[in-house]
Amino acid sequence: MPAAPAALPTRRALLRTAFSAAVLAGTAAALAPVLRARRPRQTLTPAPLAEEETYRGRHIAVDRAGIRIDGRPLHVMRRADGSYLSEVNHFQSFGTPLELARAAVDELGTAQLVSASAPHHG
Repeated sequence: MPAAPAALPTRRALLRTAFSAAVLAGTAAALAPVLRARRPRQTLTPAPLAEEETYRGRHIAVDRAGIRIDGRPLHVMRRADGSYLSEVNHFQSFGTPLELARAAVDELGTAQLVSASAPHHG
């Protein structure tokens, strides 16, 4: 006996398959950001602290308390990308606190940091 020819899919079956595929693709696209957010993020390791050096005749101390240049504190801000910027040079960021302190010394020249508690002239 000859085999019966395979029945062609109906239009309804084709549309149902296409709709199901579209729903699955849409669900995957909607869930992708949620699933990506659940993955553990790479954490930035902080730069090693507790360094001291003399740079261009100025004493730089970097420790957990902050950065000091010739004993005076330098206000430092940590950016979201892990780099640092300071009040002396707030247009450029640096990879480590020590690099930032050296750049502040370069920018200050012979001037001294002014302590935050010093009265302002107005």
